[in-house]
Amino acid sequence: PHPTLPNPQGKGLAPPLEALAAVRIRSAPPAKAMPQISMELFTALFILESRFSFKPVMERRYWLYRQQWRFHLSLIAPEEWGGLPPIGCAVGSCTLHPDLAWSLELTPEAERDPELQAYLERRRAAFEQTLGEADTVAAALPYYRAELPFHARIFAAALAHSLHISAQRQGIAALPCAQAFAQPLSARGSTRGN
Repeated sequence: PHPTLPNPQGKGLAPPLEALAAVRIRSAPPAKAMPQISMELFTALFILESRFSFKPVMERRYWLYRQQWRFHLSLIAPEEWGGLPPIGCAVGSCTLHPDLAWSLELTPEAERDPELQAYLERRRAAFEQTLGEADTVAAALPYYRAELPFHARIFAAALAHSLHISAQRQGIAALPCAQAFAQPLSARGSTRGN
């Protein structure tokens, strides 16, 4: 008889470097201006800091829920619960893109929720302060976030790599963030509406 695996996701069986190799960008990301890097980084970290216990897949829709001020990422859409979701009210739908950036589309209710909007503004202000304190754009990227669980940490590191390539292509990776915000988008760059 085989012993029951206490680690069903196999985290101990797949070294972090193998996990990083599996979660890689499929093609070179475009140059991105600092406002886009900042927005993508804020959105991704907000989603990755939520609770979830699965490995996200690119181009699949997920749902973010809020229970008090804890956020949960789920595979289950609000209408699929068959009643009130046990993990709180729906905040929006999320998608992981091939460049490892996340998009978040808020529900109409979340857009009109003044408490949630104030919470997001406070988080954004704290994020921008932290960004401003980094020596360079590259130094601000989340290559290692010890407080994140395994899958979230892997995706944050992979996003950092992707955004670093975008910042290098834009010519801003070695600049202080404040200076990088003043740089226009290079002719090689492109934007994705999130």
